Amino acid sequence: MPEAGNAEVSPEVSVVIPTFARPELVTRAVRSALAQTVENIEVVVVIDGPDEASVAALAEIADERLRVVPLTEQGGAQNARNTGVREARAAWTAMLDDDDEWMPRKLEVQLAAAARADAASPIVATRLINRTPRAELIMPRRLPAPGEPLSEYFTVRRGLFHGDGFIQTSTIMAPTELFRRVPFTPGVRRMQELDWTLRALAEEDVDLVYTSDALVLWHTDEDRPRISAETPWQSQLDWLIRSRPLMTPRAYAALMMSVVSSMAAPTHSPKIAKTILKEARRNGRPGLIDYVTFAQIWLIPQDLRRGLRDRILKRGKANKAVSGD
Repeated sequence: MPEAGNAEVSPEVSVVIPTFARPELVTRAVRSALAQTVENIEVVVVIDGPDEASVAALAEIADERLRVVPLTEQGGAQNARNTGVREARAAWTAMLDDDDEWMPRKLEVQLAAAARADAASPIVATRLINRTPRAELIMPRRLPAPGEPLSEYFTVRRGLFHGDGFIQTSTIMAPTELFRRVPFTPGVRRMQELDWTLRALAEEDVDLVYTSDALVLWHTDEDRPRISAETPWQSQLDWLIRSRPLMTPRAYAALMMSVVSSMAAPTHSPKIAKTILKEARRNGRPGLIDYVTFAQIWLIPQDLRRGLRDRILKRGKANKAVSGD
C-alpha cells in the first residue's frame, strides 16, 4: 500500500477534475474539494481544450492548492483524467467529475479505509447521493457480499428498474501508481468507471473497498449536455464484447440485456433486439430478471419507465424508513 510522502513536500491526495465549457459547475466541484477536512491536498483541473470561460472562473479561486492544466485540443474526459494523473504529485489520487460535489469528510474517510485495507493497491469507493429532479437516492443500495463476484455485484439486477451494486467516478480513490499502470481508456464514453474498475481489479494486487457513508453528491438529469447519453448503442456493444473476459457470463448477460438494450431501444428495431438477445444467450448466462428487464426496456417507453422506477424506489425508501432498516 502506498504511503503518503512528507506533508511538507507532497500532498496526501491529488484530486483530478476533467472539465470543458462548464465554468459554474467546475468551480462548485473545486470548492467542494478544497473544503475537505484533509487539507494537505492538491486539486488538478484539466481543461479539455480551449475554454477561456473556465480558465477565468478558476482564476477567481485564490487557493495555492489549485492547479489548472489547459489542453490545446479536446481529447475527451478519459484523456483528461489520464493527463491529470500524470500531473499528480500525491501517492493517492481521487477522481471528481466537474458536475459533482464531495461531502467535507470524503477524503478523510477514504484514507482511513485505505489504511485498513489488506490489498497492496486498494480501490476505495464511497456511496453517493443521486439527486435528480424527481428523486434523491442513496447508491449503491447495498455493499458487496463476501465472495460475491464484483462484476456481478456491479451489473446483476435484483429489481426490475434498478441494480443493487454501483460505482461512479467521483467516488473512486486509488493509488496514483495504479491509475498510471491501468489508465482510463480513451474513446469509452459510457460506463467509464466500470471499464476502469474491472480492468484494475484484474491486477493481482488490487481489491475494492467500500465505505458505508454517502460522501458524494451526484447531480443527474440536469439541463445540460451529457456525453454518455449520446453514445451510439453499437459502440457500447463493441465495448462490452471486448470486455467479456473481465466479467462472469452472468454479468455479461445482465449488461447486454439492460444497458446495451436501453441504448438500442429507441431504434425500435426488432432485428437489433434479436441481435442483442442472441449475443446475451450465446456468450452469457441470463437470469429470469434479465429477460423481464429486456422485455420492459423494449416494450415500455423510456419516460414511462423512469417514472415507474422513481415511484418504486421512493416507495421502497419510505418503507425502509418506517421499518427502521
